[in-house]
Amino acid sequence: MKYFFIISGMLFLLLSCSEEESLFFESVEYHGQNCKDCPQVMITIPEAMGKEKSVATINTALHEEIIAILTNGESGQAASLEEAVTVFEKEYKEIRDKFSDEMAGWKADIRAGVTYQDPQLVSVSMEADMFTGGAHGYQVTRLMNFDREKGVELEPLQLFQDEDAFKKFAELRFREQEKIPEGSSINSTGFMFADDEFYLPENIGISGNGITLLYNEYEVASYADGRVTLTLPMEQVRDYLKPRFRS
Repeated sequence: MKYFFIISGMLFLLLSCSEEESLFFESVEYHGQNCKDCPQVMITIPEAMGKEKSVATINTALHEEIIAILTNGESGQAASLEEAVTVFEKEYKEIRDKFSDEMAGWKADIRAGVTYQDPQLVSVSMEADMFTGGAHGYQVTRLMNFDREKGVELEPLQLFQDEDAFKKFAELRFREQEKIPEGSSINSTGFMFADDEFYLPENIGISGNGITLLYNEYEVASYADGRVTLTLPMEQVRDYLKPRFRS
């Protein structure tokens, strides 16, 4: 009986340690001021929790991305997400005071969610729907990948064992999806790849559907054409990933 209690105690400790080290997420919302002359600000993001080293990395990366969106990428304007919301509201009010008769309301609707999670990786998709004046608003999507073991954010190409091989495969699938004739230039149907050469996008993410390549507006096509996405099933691309990312 004594051994039973000892073993049970050890199992409890192991399970407790496992729970403490686990990574989980809770949805968190941030709102701007609710008033007639205030811009609309709505932010919903997953907040990483747990004891593993990736927690701080994920939360910091998400907050920094949103701060950059709200402050137009101008460094030093805000040290926190809350400060960035205040900066966004202040800038709107300053411009509204100068051009009140011509001023349309500003909007910042930013939403993020976890698209993939396994013992090695976490992937997050963030979509921002913004309007800060002009003829139309703009939308931007960020796909972010995190190495749980090392506790770092990955550059998209760090997912792959052989970048060139994956790029060639992706171009074949891109041409098939967009019906670009074999042997013709990549821009022959209206795309705007620089130097008329295919390249991988700035945003590559993982989801239950596979690996997504996402070109934001203006990256390879006009605003009217919108963003361009290509999703490659995992069974087709697994061998291109680094071995430890092949779950």
